[in-house]
Amino acid sequence: MTFGRDLYGPDHDAFRATVRTFLAKEVTPHHARWEETGVVDREAWRAAGRRGLLGMGVAEEYGGGGTDDFRHSAVLIEEFARAGASGLALSLHNDIIGPYLTELATEEQRRRWLPGFCSGEIVTAIAMTEPGAGSDLQGIRTTAEDRGDHWVLNGSKTFISNGILADLVIVVAKTTPEGGAHGLSLLVVERGMEGFERGRNLDKIGQKAQDTAELFFEDVRVPKENLLGELNGAFVHLMTNLAQERLAIAVGAAAAAEEVLDVTTRYVKEREAFGRPLAGLQHVRFEIAEMATECAVTRAFVDRCIAEHGRGRLDAVHASMAKWWATELQKRVADRCLQLHGGYGYMSEYRVARAFLDGRVQTIYGGATEIMKEIIGRSLLA
Repeated sequence: MTFGRDLYGPDHDAFRATVRTFLAKEVTPHHARWEETGVVDREAWRAAGRRGLLGMGVAEEYGGGGTDDFRHSAVLIEEFARAGASGLALSLHNDIIGPYLTELATEEQRRRWLPGFCSGEIVTAIAMTEPGAGSDLQGIRTTAEDRGDHWVLNGSKTFISNGILADLVIVVAKTTPEGGAHGLSLLVVERGMEGFERGRNLDKIGQKAQDTAELFFEDVRVPKENLLGELNGAFVHLMTNLAQERLAIAVGAAAAAEEVLDVTTRYVKEREAFGRPLAGLQHVRFEIAEMATECAVTRAFVDRCIAEHGRGRLDAVHASMAKWWATELQKRVADRCLQLHGGYGYMSEYRVARAFLDGRVQTIYGGATEIMKEIIGRSLLA
């Protein structure tokens, strides 16, 4: 239970209804099958495009929604989190990859890629992480050699969300070997380019429906026209978009924590032990009270961050605070709620078990909790 939210207006409420209808028709009935196959149907992406759920921040002339209001994205993220729909990675597409294409792409690139981005015909991914380099950009070994009218790309990436389905992959590669983190560029690799291969669809402990793959590049000829942004400018480009990425993760984490708490609150009211509902036990009431308070406090901060982002005032430090706190809350609440379910909480058909597994990665990707603390600590102690 939280205070009423004044963050959203009537248009956001109408959009929320659209998202819920989409989830009920196009996602929820198929999600169990997607979890078995490890990948969502391509048609789900096209359906999202038809409903206006893709490219909301893209200009209308390219087929997008033409709005820079992040609150629409927040609504989408919240509803997907509450539905437990981890497979269809719309936020990755819209909120993480979208800004690279809208802000860095040339006019020719926009006309080439954005219409498909908005219709769902083009599924996107960003390939940064390597087997030996996660958060450390200086450790990236993938290289792109200048051959005049094209680049020759060599290397490998791992843990790439949308890696199996992606038609367009933004690859972080070393273009100036001696440049360290400031010798990296963004190259766009497209489906069908010779030498671009996908490895296995990785077997994760959660988010089973979301395809996560290894990618391999062996002498891939990438046209010069597929350089995204400035040559050797990847570090700056990546840092520029991290605040929104981390806010998006925080929004989903806060909503997921609230949802699993709601599920558990209903469960302890109905489940009996020692001749009375679990809710009649003081310990259970205290657990629910603590989690509800933590969720309410987190919601207030995350909503403030959404509002500040809309005003262009969300900085890296506060985005890191939101990401760290909300994801750790999600992990903690899922664990405590599973405990309150007892043995049933360990059964995969129960929502709390899936929430426990699906949410565990939240404190890792987008910058691990430890990285978030380092960013915050440096800002305070510099």
